[in-house]
Amino acid sequence: MKAKTFDEKFDKGEDVSEFLDLSKASRPNQKPRRVNVDFPEWMIGSLDKEAKRLGVTRQSVIKVWIAEKLKVA
Repeated sequence: MKAKTFDEKFDKGEDVSEFLDLSKASRPNQKPRRVNVDFPEWMIGSLDKEAKRLGVTRQSVIKVWIAEKLKVA
């Protein structure tokens, strides 16, 4: 399939996934890298309370909040 045809299908909102080889797909700059951060106990308690309220893990809350802050910068 030519790129122009692919683009037209995509722009129309058609499902083009059958034309993609997702076995080699990757997300640039998304490779996880482990870091260690020490938080005071009161922050851990607040993070855990928020995580429980949202029904997610503490790590998820931290990731989302940091990502939101970095988008503003």
